[in-house]
This record gives sequence, C-alpha cells and structure tokens, in this order.
Amino acid sequence: MSSKERIRQCLNHEQPDQLPIDFGSSFITGVHCSVVAELRQHYGLEPRPVKVCEPYQMLGEVEADLLDVMGLDVQPIFPNRTIFGFPNENWKPWITPWGQEVLVSEHFKTTTDKAGNTYIYPEGDTDVPASGHMPKTGYFFDTIERIHPDYDEDDLKIEENLEEFGLMSAEEESYWKQQAEIYSSCDRAVSTHLNGTCLGDIALVPGPFLKDPKGVRGVADWYMTVADEPEFVMELFDRQAEIALQNMAKLKAIAGDVIDVVVVCGTDFGTQESTFCSDATMREIWLPRYKKINNWIHENTHWKTFKHSCGAIEPLLETVIDCGFDIINPVQCSAKGMDPQTLKDRYGDRLTFWGGGVNTQKTLPFGTPEEVRKEVLERCEIFAPGGGFVFNAIHNVQALTPIKNMIAMIEAVKEYNGN
Repeated sequence: MSSKERIRQCLNHEQPDQLPIDFGSSFITGVHCSVVAELRQHYGLEPRPVKVCEPYQMLGEVEADLLDVMGLDVQPIFPNRTIFGFPNENWKPWITPWGQEVLVSEHFKTTTDKAGNTYIYPEGDTDVPASGHMPKTGYFFDTIERIHPDYDEDDLKIEENLEEFGLMSAEEESYWKQQAEIYSSCDRAVSTHLNGTCLGDIALVPGPFLKDPKGVRGVADWYMTVADEPEFVMELFDRQAEIALQNMAKLKAIAGDVIDVVVVCGTDFGTQESTFCSDATMREIWLPRYKKINNWIHENTHWKTFKHSCGAIEPLLETVIDCGFDIINPVQCSAKGMDPQTLKDRYGDRLTFWGGGVNTQKTLPFGTPEEVRKEVLERCEIFAPGGGFVFNAIHNVQALTPIKNMIAMIEAVKEYNGN
C-alpha cells in the first residue's frame, strides 16, 4: 500500500495496513529547523543547511530523504508566499541567533538591534516597519502589532480587513501549475494550505505580510470586535468566503487531482481550560461560512478538509463536524476535557484525529525516552483502531526538543506498526 492509499483509507475511517505518520506537511504539524538539523545528523543524511520553509515559526523543510528515512506519509505543497508575504526562492545562508546556519529566501530581510533582538519585514521591505520580532534568546518570531493611525473602532470598514484576500494572481497560478507537475505522480498524500479560508486566524489578523495594514489588526481589538460587532465579522467572513470559493475553483482546475488534504483554517477556539467562545457563537458566526467552504470542497473535489484548533474544544466538536470538517488537529489531550479515549469514543467515527500522539508541552521536550515511548504507544492504542488517526505530535515540534526523544517517538510508532 502506498502512503497516498494509506492516508486516503485512514481518512475514510477504514483500517489501513499501518498507522500513517506526518511531520512537516503543514505549518501546524511541522518541526523546528534546529530539530530537523539534528534529525538529519542522527540518520546520517547528507549534511547541508536546513531550509526554513516557514520563517514565522522557523519551521524546517523535511526534505525527501528525511521523509523516506522517517517513514512519513504526507508531502506538503506550501503556499507560494510565507506569512511575511514573500516567496521562498533563491535560497541564501543565514545564521540564526542560536548559531545555526540555515537557508532562507532571498527576500528574508532582517535587522538586529543593540540588544540582539532580530526584526523581520513584510515582503522583505526594510523601508517599512518590521512586522515580526525574535528576542535574542528566542527561536521564532512574534508578530508586531501595527495599528494604523486612522483606525477607529467606531467606524469599521470591511474593505480594510479584506485587502489581503484577493483573487489568485497570475504568479500564484504559475506556481501551482509548476507544483502540480512536480507532484502529479507523488505516492505520498499531498497536503496544502488554502488561500483566504482562515476566518479569523489570530496569527493572520495583524497582517504580518502587509506593509501598511489597516482595519482591525490588534489581537485584543479583534476579539472585542467579534464580541461587540458580530454583524461586521459575519459580513467580513461572507465576503472572504466568496473570494475563497473562486480561488478554490481555480486551484481545483490546476491541481485538483494532485491534492488530497487541504488545511482550511487555523483559527483557535480553545485555551488550556476552556473555549474562546460559546458553541452558540461558533454556530452563529463560523458554522455557516465554514459549511459553505467545506460543502463546495466535498461537492467538487476528493479533498479532505483539515481544521486546526488548540485547546479545550471538546464542547465544540459536534459543531466542527456540522461545519463539514473531516480532520481535527492538533488534538491537545492535555487540555481540559480532551481525554483521548473519550474523544475516540464520541467522535472517532466522524472525525480524523491528526495529532494527539505525544504532548509537546511536557513529555516530548522534558520527559525521558521511555516516557515518550509509553505515551506514544498509549495514544496509538486508543486512536488508531478503525482508522481515523494520522500520527503527529500535538502542534509543531519546538526548538530544544531532545533528539533522543524524537527518535523514541518515531521508533514507538514503528513498534506499534510492527516494523
């Protein structure tokens, strides 16, 4: 059975020949570039600098040789532009604040202040204010909120929060044609992020990819707008969804047969202890728009739809299903109410759990290899029977994660698979 067949069978809630594994197929199932370098070294692969495929979180590209040796089943096609608004092209070396040599896009432009803090710029334009900040002792960038001087919370304009959601450009069409040709015969499942379907993803609200963002761009301002101006938010999402449908039609025409999984939205609905909003609010504001997007996908393609949300979201999972999502990630089992067995029993026949394999806040970075092995095997025993489980950690693997624990995790999945 090929990896593509394995993933498709798993997503159809059928038992595959073995548990599929993913690391690096999206910006929420990735691996920090420092850990990618250690994995390459551990497996004795050709020594070369890791490409930073997603600079915001400094995620490293898991290249084909590493996909092979780790036994991974999913091949990503990343968007043609990063979260800072520039394409990954014409790679150049860059030394990180922790001393690692990596490869970054030629448009990756930074400055460093006297305290050793690093700043990155939208579209690589250092003539405008920086949109990201990496502390001297940090390992990824934090968004810098840039509130436009004309912003008025009492006079909100839809167009100002729509400026990043345009129709697919000729450049993007060309990029997708190229990618579709490259991966037309890929025997791994192919995953990508959709353009413009995020519907309030808080990482994107500040517009780190925009040179001069207008509208509601502060994190606190956005959450207050959702609470105080739901009509504004719903109109914004309606218009955003209409643009997204047109872009999906173009994407289908170019690469519809190549793609297997689409990340629709990374909007978080949960904290460690509770949900960000009530189920009623999610049903009023998000459900009709998500359903419109997911219905189009299911009626016109074979793609499976992927929803990311951290936190204690068990009270919202029926609504997630009603929205038409096939997959939930990262399955944060340490959050309140997110007991693995309960999730499998209640939702395992209707949702695929993509993640939940090991705790990346505690066990993977701070546990022993045996503790990692034990937790991984326990999660596999719970989530894997009957399909509907793609093994991944709970969100991205962070910097400083011990390589011995990474290997213990991978070997535990292989042990479960009888390899």
